[in-house]
Amino acid sequence: MSPRQRLAQLVVVGVNAGDPQAAVKLVRDQQIGGIFLGGNETALLRNRALDEVQRAAKVPVSVAIDEEGGRVQRIDALDGDMPSARKMASTLTPAQVRAKAAERGRQMLARGVTVDYAPDADITDQPDRDIVGDRSFGANPEVARKHILAFAQGLRDAGVQPVLKHFPGHGHASGDSHKGLVRTPPLASLRKVDLVPYRDIGEYGEVGVMVGHLDVPDLTGGTPSTLSAAAYRLLRKDYAFDGPVITDDLGAMKAITSQYPLQTAVLKALQAGADQALWSSGGNVGTVLSTLEQALASGDLPAARVDEALTRVLTAKRACG
Repeated sequence: MSPRQRLAQLVVVGVNAGDPQAAVKLVRDQQIGGIFLGGNETALLRNRALDEVQRAAKVPVSVAIDEEGGRVQRIDALDGDMPSARKMASTLTPAQVRAKAAERGRQMLARGVTVDYAPDADITDQPDRDIVGDRSFGANPEVARKHILAFAQGLRDAGVQPVLKHFPGHGHASGDSHKGLVRTPPLASLRKVDLVPYRDIGEYGEVGVMVGHLDVPDLTGGTPSTLSAAAYRLLRKDYAFDGPVITDDLGAMKAITSQYPLQTAVLKALQAGADQALWSSGGNVGTVLSTLEQALASGDLPAARVDEALTRVLTAKRACG
């Protein structure tokens, strides 16, 4: 692979799920590593439309949606409604949650989806409609972890990669990172509550982790955790996670966009330790990749960092032996 092809594997770009041919063209022209289908359009999820996207890729492309249930689901118009995390936790046993997630995973996989940005591993007692709210499996971290683990296992049973989010914990943050940078309680507090779902993370099997745009006192020093090397070290060292790590949306959330142009944010995220940089807004792929190429050539983005990220991304996609 050329340097640009290697770097392209480290980005996940939002596409319009109502325009299959635009998605095919993007993948054919840029050979990006992954696409993300947000919103409620479903054309890409019907009639095996994603098969054409895969045929345009020299390396299999990951296809992600954020199918949590409740307020955040993408295939409900096609395959029926799924309850929110809070509703599942209050009405289903962990075994039933696992079965529910496995059923949903099979539906996703049949439509060509390979990655689910779920379960939400945030711990909160916020009202249902708050930014996390009923997307959380609960306020008791030990109880919630059982349901989070079950949901992730169910997706894996179906052959879909789960992605736990939003590390190191959005449930007690000061606001909504769509609107600006938010602050969490200090790290010592997060360890007791918000980080409990990430404890013994090997029990989840092969999963990804999404890092949120969070300022953590005693950890990130005012920098969003997606761009903070200290946040990635916490996940890798203290919580012994060795799978792929993806950023939260770098292109449509003011916690990032109010401070950094997209190409700068993507570069900073990969420098800090992300394996995949996500932006749902689409576009600017050529500019981003050119910026990354220049940084790789100059040493600002170390070759070893790219190799490390690329290995995790390709391994997760079963694209290398």
